[in-house]
Amino acid sequence: MYAVIFTAEINELDNAYYKAAERMRDLAINKYGCTEFTSVTEGNKEIAISYWKNQQQILDWKQNEEHLETQALGKKKWYKKYKVQIVEIMREYSSN
Repeated sequence: MYAVIFTAEINELDNAYYKAAERMRDLAINKYGCTEFTSVTEGNKEIAISYWKNQQQILDWKQNEEHLETQALGKKKWYKKYKVQIVEIMREYSSN
């Protein structure tokens, strides 16, 4: 299992951003096999974590044309800066 951790410093979030974020989440889950996608915004910081079964799913998602267009908007308009980390989950603990 893998996680993609996206952290960003927000420039400006508008209605187009919220629509795009919802669309990207739906695409990731329904077309590319993302098992969970969670994001939180606090002040001018955003973090989004998505979970994937394998690295190929992540690569396929990264190369999606609509996702690439949305990334370009993010770079141009919505974010001052961002970072993406892809990590392998070695262990998982839960209270359930």
